[in-house]
Amino acid sequence: MKVLLDMNIPLKYTAMLTTRGIEARRWSEVGAPNAKDVEIMAYARDNDYIVLTCDLDFGALLSLTHDQKPSVVQIRASVHQAERVIGLIVTALFRYRDELEAGAVISIDLKKARIRLLPL
Repeated sequence: MKVLLDMNIPLKYTAMLTTRGIEARRWSEVGAPNAKDVEIMAYARDNDYIVLTCDLDFGALLSLTHDQKPSVVQIRASVHQAERVIGLIVTALFRYRDELEAGAVISIDLKKARIRLLPL
């Protein structure tokens, strides 16, 4: 499983995911920090990444395009509570691994994770 972190996710999440067995890269490692969301989505789709973001625009893009990839995990909690949020992210990534590989959007808050299969 490979996760591409959007620029709105703190850099420390890369190491936190990696130590939990998830290959993680931050967008700034592969593209321009000010890149448009469509560029990030295209890279993720072409390189089989799941996008991790706080931005609702990624789900909206998938809704408009009806694409089945890339999968997106949206964090709906403060990413500054990293120790608390990282566990929720990792749990959702492993619990919904098959759905993410097929194409899905997962929205995570401090109480639950909600999944929608792609295309939207």
